[in-house]
Amino acid sequence: MKLSGRVWKFGRDVDTDAIIPARYLNTSDPKELASHVMEDADKDFPKKVKAGDIIVALENFGCGSSREHAPIAIKAAGIQAVVAKSFARIFYRNAFNIGLPIFECIDACVDIKEGDEITLDVDTLNGAGQITNNTQNKTYTASAIPPFMQELIKAGGLVEYTKMKIGG
Repeated sequence: MKLSGRVWKFGRDVDTDAIIPARYLNTSDPKELASHVMEDADKDFPKKVKAGDIIVALENFGCGSSREHAPIAIKAAGIQAVVAKSFARIFYRNAFNIGLPIFECIDACVDIKEGDEITLDVDTLNGAGQITNNTQNKTYTASAIPPFMQELIKAGGLVEYTKMKIGG
């Protein structure tokens, strides 16, 4: 699976309140959540983001509370993947549970700039994704994704994976 898109760049310690502010947690409607995604980090972001875009961030993306609303808001906004130096562990698992591809790659996150066009090749050897910065003509290798997590992404998340496994 290859994903290509334009980059939105964020810094370190982007917490779940910046991803989807707590004042919007009275809904679980993905479209409503998407209309407020990242607005506390960039108030115009929900209007600027386009389907197929990719977020690139520094360390500890998704820190803070354990809400699943954060990766749901990102995915519902049409963002097809997140690349970061590292992820908060609960966000990491929640992202896979809802089928949002995420990749850890220190060098890529330092070099990639907002507006760059990148391609993520998810199907490389041993689950390590390849990240190509098409704008800068550079290639990076992301940390390996465990096989089970790869299956979750391919299925579209834990619910879809479970349906597939039990035949429903």
